[in-house]
Amino acid sequence: MAADLDRAHHFYGELFGWGFRPTRQGHGRYTIAYTEGGVPTVGIGASSPSAGVTLPVTWTTYFAADSADDVASRVQERGGTVAVGPLEFGSGRVAWAADPDGANFGVWEGDLTSAWWGERRPGAPVWLELRTRDAFEAALFYGQVFGWDTQGRERCDVRFEHDRVVLHIDGKAVAGLRGGAIEAAPDPNVRPRWRVYFCVKDVDEVAERAAELGGGVISLPADTPYGRVAALRDPEGGIFSVAAVRKGPADGDPGGGG
Repeated sequence: MAADLDRAHHFYGELFGWGFRPTRQGHGRYTIAYTEGGVPTVGIGASSPSAGVTLPVTWTTYFAADSADDVASRVQERGGTVAVGPLEFGSGRVAWAADPDGANFGVWEGDLTSAWWGERRPGAPVWLELRTRDAFEAALFYGQVFGWDTQGRERCDVRFEHDRVVLHIDGKAVAGLRGGAIEAAPDPNVRPRWRVYFCVKDVDEVAERAAELGGGVISLPADTPYGRVAALRDPEGGIFSVAAVRKGPADGDPGGGG
């Protein structure tokens, strides 16, 4: 969600080379960003006050659901909160929620365009990471809410790797959960939150370019077990990370996730 959609288009278009296509999705202006070759990668919208839903400038992780209503009920049963929805949103149904430690996420019931996931294509998201108070408690919450433990190990597999709990889907590592976040921290970078990592060829170059475009660098480029990463912000304060495009130490490891 962006306060100024045109400003977001300029920043991310220049930074990642995205193109944009308008689409009908909920209220207000909404676009799908796509990488080279026309592959859809993320959605960017401008919240409309008249819709009754005003979201902060932020990247939100959405989890797919067969029934947004069922997932919303499980969120509340397990100590989380549902802030908005489930409600009709474009071609599907959506809810915005938070886990027991306050990390926000979305629930999406509808069509998916996720064939690009985990392919390490420059400009595409390749890794999701939850910074939370206790990674194992968080894994229990999300596993029960989204049925990670009922879909069979051939579909979902949860492991402990590199000091984090890692979710594998169809053999690909797609998300990590790390402990140590502080709910009351004044710095939003260390509060419980989901963070998206975008693939880039050169982390240092992209971090420098983000600053030139009016954004900023939260965490300087650094090497991790998965490759070089950096935490950045856009001109409106939206936090995201970038990771160098490289093969992980084992097949299925993410291209970034420090």
